[in-house]
Amino acid sequence: MSWWARRDLRDYMPGPGWRGRSGPNLAADWIERLGPWVGLIALCLALYLPGLSALPPFDRDEARFAEATKQMLETGDYVRIEFQNEARNKKPIGAYWAEAASAELFGGADAPLAAYRLPSVLAALAAALIVYAGGRVLFDPRTAFIAASLLATALTTVVEAHLAKTDALLLAATVAAQMALAVIYLKREASPGAIWLRALIFWIAIGAGVLIKGPVLPLISALTIAALCLADRSWRWLAALKPFVGLPLAVLIVAPWFIAIQRATDGAFLNQAVGNDLLPKLLGAQESHGSLPGTYLALLSISFFPGSLFVFPALATAWRKRILPAERFCLAWALPAWVMFELIPTKLPHYVLPLYPALALLTARFIVGIDGARVVNRITRYLAWFGWTIWTLFAVALAGVAVALPGVLHQDWASPALAPALLLLAATIAALIHLRRHASIRAIGLAIGGTAAFAAMILQTVLPSIPELWLSRSAAQMVHRAAPQGAEVAATGYAEPSLVFLLGSKILLGDPENVAHFLRDHEQGLALVAAKEAFRFQDVLQQDGVAVEAIDHRRGFNYSNGKWVDLTLYRRAVKPQ
Repeated sequence: MSWWARRDLRDYMPGPGWRGRSGPNLAADWIERLGPWVGLIALCLALYLPGLSALPPFDRDEARFAEATKQMLETGDYVRIEFQNEARNKKPIGAYWAEAASAELFGGADAPLAAYRLPSVLAALAAALIVYAGGRVLFDPRTAFIAASLLATALTTVVEAHLAKTDALLLAATVAAQMALAVIYLKREASPGAIWLRALIFWIAIGAGVLIKGPVLPLISALTIAALCLADRSWRWLAALKPFVGLPLAVLIVAPWFIAIQRATDGAFLNQAVGNDLLPKLLGAQESHGSLPGTYLALLSISFFPGSLFVFPALATAWRKRILPAERFCLAWALPAWVMFELIPTKLPHYVLPLYPALALLTARFIVGIDGARVVNRITRYLAWFGWTIWTLFAVALAGVAVALPGVLHQDWASPALAPALLLLAATIAALIHLRRHASIRAIGLAIGGTAAFAAMILQTVLPSIPELWLSRSAAQMVHRAAPQGAEVAATGYAEPSLVFLLGSKILLGDPENVAHFLRDHEQGLALVAAKEAFRFQDVLQQDGVAVEAIDHRRGFNYSNGKWVDLTLYRRAVKPQ
């Protein structure tokens, strides 16, 4: 019997027929039952562990989160959030606490960056497992397993699982809340104990989501509930959510820290989080991340890869079947919130990640439904061909960029990415061949396997081996070679948060005048100076009568702003004896 089959736990308990089971058969049954869980865990670990230690900080927000958490561990203040000496009143405390707990297990403030990233790995893994568990209730085990695999392998999920910030944690909280909501919506006739358990899971997840990223999860759940109630023209099922108990519980989860931070900052946290972070994103393009409505849809073939192979016809099919409760729930989860994110002027690819579990479930449902058959509906067939074409072009482009990147940046034309690129292309061709044979499950299996192998090799070996991509790492290595026992450091012309995390919160980031005065006042100090600021730096030192010498130099590509940076390390010149 296939391990996809739905079984009852009573099959494995003493009772009628028990004596007829032999030992090996019972073991095989347990292997079949545990197989999907073990497979999902193995897939997630194969995707998320490579590069976890090898990759330096590669996102500005990640470096800010990790550094602020490190400073919490150094000071023992787990209420206020600070980056160097500046209050970071933007996001709530949840991600910082998770990272602090993880880092404490691996050396405290001196823990490696991988320790700060570990909560994101576990959260992404948990999200995939919960999708599988919930998908079995909404659809069937085979659909659930494919959906969980699509979510785990989506490029956005893989990236966020490697970053020490909020989005993977928010994904896990969202999946927990929405799957509990789905079971409440679909299984309205249940025992009182089961109803209470589902309601408690929902409200605990809502409270955790608020602690992680403020109102995002409550908004998604509220939009889902509103869409379902409007479509069904019924609100009675909401009684199973136990809101008069659950809402106070969610508030109780959030309130202690919120009260503490408001007192610690004299009310500044809420004012700055709303006035300086949330509202600017809602009203305009913050930090040059603005884009037009439709951007997330245009990027879906990339951000949801490899699931984007089937996502467009899957959405069209789900819309035609929206009368069915499971399809209706997934559409209510994805569509209203997607419109909301499209209308918000500030856009980043990971903003729509909490909606990907719904897309994964609908896509998996479509894949299982058409396996071995032709797509009959004309519109769905056109969408399928469109999706397959875009998917193929992106797969080829991804392989090409991976091969070319080391050559362009590092002049290493014997690209280490050749093997993973060829593997991805082979998987792409094999998937397309199976599509032509209408073997959709085999096609998506090849796509998932090829993407997982490609991502693991790129993250573990290719990207970390390109020094030009990691200027902060190169700068930290220069400093550590010049002063193995540690030294006070200043920098000008290059002020990335990753540099602060790698060299410590005491590094001075300033203009050339301040850094020149720093070297004047610190005889053993070191200064990192970008080429564009070198003339002013040298001019001020000459005026102060201070002689310096360049002891090291690195050139790198700052992908955060798309510019090359020449960075030189200076120290006070040694006076002749």
